[in-house]
Amino acid sequence: MEKSLSTTVIAVKRGGITAMAADGQVTLGNTVMKGNARKVRLLADGKIMAGFAGSAADAFALLDRFETKLQEHGNILFRSVLALAKDWRTDRYLRHLEAVMLVADAKQIFLLSGTGDVIEPDEGIIAIGSGGSYAHAAAKALLENTKMSAEQIAEKALNIAADICIYTNHSIKIEVISE
Repeated sequence: MEKSLSTTVIAVKRGGITAMAADGQVTLGNTVMKGNARKVRLLADGKIMAGFAGSAADAFALLDRFETKLQEHGNILFRSVLALAKDWRTDRYLRHLEAVMLVADAKQIFLLSGTGDVIEPDEGIIAIGSGGSYAHAAAKALLENTKMSAEQIAEKALNIAADICIYTNHSIKIEVISE
């Protein structure tokens, strides 16, 4: 998967709680256009979260399509993820969208991409975007070496990524779902 020069989104599971966080920076080329965008959304009456990196217009199109899949599949996350991944890979319009999504409920986290990727992380951490690898490394260290909550780990990991990645800022929005 190509590295996205767009944002950082991370999802962390710990102790029956899933947190998803994203920074708020929107860039156009090498210019910061907005600093407090909301890139993580609660769906399905607050039972499912979605976060995105990449083109904003493409991400919103995918978010709309994902909400439709949730409705079609009774808010069952895994079925909805598979249905969206299939459409994304085969639909002529969707195939050209430039975005990556993280979706989660209290029990599962998935990464979805236009190349057909549907990835559920083994360790309960996954991150996307230009600062994703920095946030992932920080979250892994925090998960293994602290008793911090999922929400605290997501926030700290994003702050660390924002210190390193020029496409990630410290305007962090976090959503949390518990079992």
